[in-house]
Amino acid sequence: MPFDLNGGVMLGRIRPSFIKRISRQLVEKHRGELTKDFQENKLIIKDLIDVPTHKLLNRIAGYTTRLMTHKEIM
Repeated sequence: MPFDLNGGVMLGRIRPSFIKRISRQLVEKHRGELTKDFQENKLIIKDLIDVPTHKLLNRIAGYTTRLMTHKEIM
């Protein structure tokens, strides 16, 4: 487990399952359009689906970018 400088345990942030589900569906359906760049993915996702808030758009784009980066490795 990673520790922070103060000796405490650093915990990561857990993404809600609906963000993961939406991101996986976007990668499956629009893999050719999405990139490994967060800013580009934000614009693409904004055009593809209706996202009610800016924060939600960022979280979906962030996880989608992460998936695209990991898919390139696999």
